[in-house]
Amino acid sequence: MKIFYSIIFILMLSTLSFAADETEKKDTLWTPNGVIGINFSQIAFSNWTQGGENSLSFTFFSILGLDYIGYPWNWKNTLKLTYGRTKLGDNAYRTNDNEIYFESVLARDVGWAVQPYADVTLRTSITKGFNYDSEPAVQIANIFDPAYLTQGLGLQYETGGIFTQRIGVAFKETIADQFNALYSDDPDTPNEIEKFKFESGLESVTEVKYDFLENMNFSSYLRLFTRFDAFDVWDVRWDNIITAKINDYFNVNFNVLLVYDESQSIRRQLKQALQIGLSYNIF
Repeated sequence: MKIFYSIIFILMLSTLSFAADETEKKDTLWTPNGVIGINFSQIAFSNWTQGGENSLSFTFFSILGLDYIGYPWNWKNTLKLTYGRTKLGDNAYRTNDNEIYFESVLARDVGWAVQPYADVTLRTSITKGFNYDSEPAVQIANIFDPAYLTQGLGLQYETGGIFTQRIGVAFKETIADQFNALYSDDPDTPNEIEKFKFESGLESVTEVKYDFLENMNFSSYLRLFTRFDAFDVWDVRWDNIITAKINDYFNVNFNVLLVYDESQSIRRQLKQALQIGLSYNIF
């Protein structure tokens, strides 16, 4: 919980700093954007004869961006933070969301229907992560342990701010320290311990952002990566969110996140969440 409160404090300071510079930034080609908030769900019972357990779940989130929209260059930067915990009955709190995700995309308008681009992504944990399938729970991650870095070069097609498609060559690095056996170590070299793994291949990134009805928004982000030496295996990250805005501060969110990455698990990972949220637009 101390980490959770520290994150809120840091972002509140960032909000004040951004607000102080807002007038100045509006006169430049740089456009800041961001939203911070918390999603939560709760159920409680007292003298309830039909069964059930008390439960509380919350997820803190922040989506911050800084974009340069000029000619012929445009540069988009996005930082997403999510940290959530769940408590069921008399059990202790468990971490159920724990991620830093950063993406930076630089593209140049050359007068074609598509634009050449270069991108960088970083994905890691905010704090300690655990596998709760065993008793007691086993730690399997920490900040930058592992960390996934990806660099890409290719072509981008964008239309009307609704649909974006990128396809290119990509390089992926996996960095791990304490948990190298789970993520970066090569099982074919039992006498060596690898804390760094490099892979090259192809990437495809598809983004859709669409407003429908008067107060609803759908966004979808699909990222695929395959290695040159294993075209039959694809890493998948498919994040879908439907947001229904109640007023300026409250909304309802339905999120479905599908992840497949053999370095994490040979099984498909799926997260679904329907929660009410309190959010604040920084810009």
